[in-house]
Amino acid sequence: MRLLALSALLLFAPAARAAEKQPNVVLIVIDDLGQRDLGCYGSAFYKTPNIDRMAKEGMRFTDFYAACPVCSPTRASIMTGRYPQRMNITDWIPGRKDTPDARLSRPAIRNELPLEETTIATALKKRGYVTALMGKWHLGGKGFEPEKHGFDVNIAGDQTGTPRSYFSPFENKQGKMPGLEKAEDGEYLTDRLAAEAEKFIEKNKDKRFFLYLPHYGVHTPLRAKQAIIDKYKVMPTHGKQSNPTYAAMVESMDEAVGRVLKKLDELKLSDNTLVIFTSDNGGLATLEGMPFAPTYNAPLREGKGYLYEGGIRVPCIMKWPGEIKAGAVTDEVACSIDFFETILEATRRGLKNDPEVGDKNRDGRSLMAIFHGEKMKEWPHFWHYPHYANQGSRPGGAVRRGDYKLIEFYEDGRRELFDVKKDISESRNLIVANPVVAKELAAELDKWRKEVGAKMPTPNADYKPNQQNKDGIITMHSRTALVNGVMLRFEPLPHKNTLGFWVNKDDYATFDFTVEKGGAFTVEVLQGCGKGSGGSEVELAVGAEKLTFTVKDTGGFQAFEAREVGALKVEKAGRHTMTVKAKTKPGAAVMDLRQIVLKPAK
Repeated sequence: MRLLALSALLLFAPAARAAEKQPNVVLIVIDDLGQRDLGCYGSAFYKTPNIDRMAKEGMRFTDFYAACPVCSPTRASIMTGRYPQRMNITDWIPGRKDTPDARLSRPAIRNELPLEETTIATALKKRGYVTALMGKWHLGGKGFEPEKHGFDVNIAGDQTGTPRSYFSPFENKQGKMPGLEKAEDGEYLTDRLAAEAEKFIEKNKDKRFFLYLPHYGVHTPLRAKQAIIDKYKVMPTHGKQSNPTYAAMVESMDEAVGRVLKKLDELKLSDNTLVIFTSDNGGLATLEGMPFAPTYNAPLREGKGYLYEGGIRVPCIMKWPGEIKAGAVTDEVACSIDFFETILEATRRGLKNDPEVGDKNRDGRSLMAIFHGEKMKEWPHFWHYPHYANQGSRPGGAVRRGDYKLIEFYEDGRRELFDVKKDISESRNLIVANPVVAKELAAELDKWRKEVGAKMPTPNADYKPNQQNKDGIITMHSRTALVNGVMLRFEPLPHKNTLGFWVNKDDYATFDFTVEKGGAFTVEVLQGCGKGSGGSEVELAVGAEKLTFTVKDTGGFQAFEAREVGALKVEKAGRHTMTVKAKTKPGAAVMDLRQIVLKPAK
């Protein structure tokens, strides 16, 4: 018995010592990767065997969020453990400029991560870690480089939000990517970053290290190795995951992640390394000048740039053998602001003296309890995006507490409420059904905005919506409409691109437009309507001027047909508003409406 006990003690001793050893940390952030772009999250099109294996060996989060639907703010939250609003980084740097057709003017943002902020790299350096960034920084240029924020090594990180080139030479007219000045002809950026990561791990295998690996892929421009593109013999189709070039970028990204995990295995470092994999925002599901969107996030609604789930719910996988149970899946709600505290707690083990790591005014919390199967206290999560996104979304804020999520739109104060546990696609607005919950969440969101000093957009004094062309024509696309009611919405994805979900007769839309030369106008509508749903009577009104038309059954809600439906007089120059209301709704929905065109009457 004594021999058995002694043997057990000897076997246990190395494990006990390892448990007290500070772990290495590898934090991998993919740019614009949708949660549903991975096999372990349900994709049947993209090939991600390495990341899928990481999920089998670690923990997969189903309800994990980025702090913003675009990149720089989320990256600031990862670095500091604080809401990006506290740093006034609320858009990608330097952000989208104001345009005349925007109702609101954006608040000015900071174009760099303030030097007074304590980053996770700085904190870990104080604990004796060697720190490296390899990939996208996008948190400031000269004077605010990664080296100024605690990183010993910087490969490829500068002020840019997109790679200067995906293939070597890694440069453009504005300059070269730091650390990549020498490269083999045709070298692919994702591969090179993986190679640099391997070299860093090899060099520091006997030290404690923090490797921050924010890949530029899979951000646009879509560029991939032709041999991999050719494997995906499919014609891209709107409304499904089917873009071969994007699929090839995802595959290369997965291979790069696999190389890092393999290197840790080869050096016998895996058991003492916390590896975190995530994305900075949801997948890009709109066109942005391309013939086909990179990806499709269903069942999540919309994508990058939007406060709906497709824009902010992201993949998150954590692997740490002995600390995280293999194959674990959690629906605990967490966010990118939580990485800092999680890493801080993980690397505290074995420390006799814990050095001061800076400002404790952080918003995140450690997720270590989840590793051990414990339930976390219910905790609200907030978003504030006071900008018009390149993807077409509008200024707004959001809050999730428990299963409920509220979105507030800053142009008109309209709110939407969803139970994202029962309704992951956010297809049923509960704003009328649950007014008490909506009121409570709205109050929480308002209180939080004040607490973090969130800056709000202001009215645009030069607002000129839907301006008249030189030929006198005024085109009002559905994306410019304000919706009123519960279910009516603008659906931005390219296979929709319409005002749809018009299932409530009393919902309606308004369009602002600008007249330079008034007069009589012929009205053309571009509408679609499913079989059996035709016949709704719809009124168009501009002031006292009104006309009514009957919706035509076109054989499908996205089977659009341009129809001249009458005439209206708009005599006075200036800004006007057209209201579009259904007077009757005999079918399942009124119609889908893509645009309204006013043509000077001949």
